[in-house]
Amino acid sequence: MACLLVTGHGHAALSAPLVTLTDSERAYLTVQNPIGLCVDPDWWPFEVIDERGQHRGMAADLLALVSARTGVQFVLHPTTTWEDSVAASQAGKCLVMSFLNRTPDRDRWLIFTDPLLIDPNVLITREEHPFIADVAELNGYTIALPKETAMSERVKRDFPNLTVLDTHSENESLGWVSERKADMTLRSLIVAADTIKHNGWFNLKISGQIPGYENRLSVGVLKSETLLRDILNKGVATLTDEDRRKVVDRHVQMKVVTAVQTDYTVAMAIGALLVLVVVSNGWWVRRLQMANAQLKAMAETDALTGLLNRNGLGNSFAFDVERALRYGRSLSVIMLDIDHFKAINDEFGHLVGDKVLAELGRLLMQATRNVDTVCRWGGEEFVVICYETPLDQAEQLAERLLQKAREHGFASQRTLTLSAGVAHVQAGDVPDVLVARADAALYQAKNSGRNRVCVAAPVRADAPPS
Repeated sequence: MACLLVTGHGHAALSAPLVTLTDSERAYLTVQNPIGLCVDPDWWPFEVIDERGQHRGMAADLLALVSARTGVQFVLHPTTTWEDSVAASQAGKCLVMSFLNRTPDRDRWLIFTDPLLIDPNVLITREEHPFIADVAELNGYTIALPKETAMSERVKRDFPNLTVLDTHSENESLGWVSERKADMTLRSLIVAADTIKHNGWFNLKISGQIPGYENRLSVGVLKSETLLRDILNKGVATLTDEDRRKVVDRHVQMKVVTAVQTDYTVAMAIGALLVLVVVSNGWWVRRLQMANAQLKAMAETDALTGLLNRNGLGNSFAFDVERALRYGRSLSVIMLDIDHFKAINDEFGHLVGDKVLAELGRLLMQATRNVDTVCRWGGEEFVVICYETPLDQAEQLAERLLQKAREHGFASQRTLTLSAGVAHVQAGDVPDVLVARADAALYQAKNSGRNRVCVAAPVRADAPPS
């Protein structure tokens, strides 16, 4: 199958790079350019392969910007289905895939750039379907999703109560819902109302959202090509919110304009109906987003202290650890525990104990930098994530926090002491491992007499697992 050179609007491949490349990165492009590219041939307005065999859509325009700013040139490997593109990537026929979510299955052969575009998904049902507050409660329902997509993989894993019906495209999924072959589908918020309008599916509506199910659309790169991923990431980092807004507006508006009506009376009537549909859907989406924002805040915030809880720390902390390791940045963790906290509850009652926890939360926030993250880990344990902080400085901060606690007048009217464990990120770490080392150091401090800081020793790369 022939390959076609992808140049965005015809100039991206000829533009001088705007990012600074290392010698090894420049040498890589000298040898590898142009780079084989696999795309979804039928995913408008995100991306398509048009009748002339050209890559078009939001992904194509965003990649053209990245190309112009890095010097990476792409050559399209044409396919007719998404399944063909996945197979071509797995076979090594293209080094990159243009616009996809990261999943455990794709992690087997791809590494990923930072997102080119982040876009929430919404649930689409027929007009008569009630609002969906919790997908987990929909036992026996069917959801139509394009097969071998990230959303299909996630829904099958996370919601066994739903029956996933495989389709070949998002438009086919919407058609099945319109024809009552499926109860619902999941669709990008950016294009949901526009697609419903363009295809005349006025019996469909936006009925809900699954928290955390946004599209984080990145470039997937073969695992062997880490230099290429790093180069592309430099280009992605140059994309501004304005860049993304212009790309989205260009393609959503283009789609609407192409629907030409010769009977202007009918067109005006349809236009009025579309306004009602879009306004109604927009109102529900705004209500849904507000409700979801409140639920997300409640799920990720400790009600007593107002700090992040362990759940709220999760995703961002994983990204912070990965970024620190990738770019050789310092990242330290301090785990703190109130000494003899049970005695406070037993002597003064839980109301006083709660006041002590809330006061300590405020004290930790005041005594740390704005860029650091303070989290109530659970019970009387707190965690401080110290960014750009080497181990010795984190140890000094922990000592200051213990001193602040000893000097503070808490509601219990007795001197409060803390124990602390400190750990620093090292090669091979994931959040659980890093926190476990800080926790082990904390228990060492407890067992050594409390009211002190202990530092976790670095783990040798060749050390046997504990």
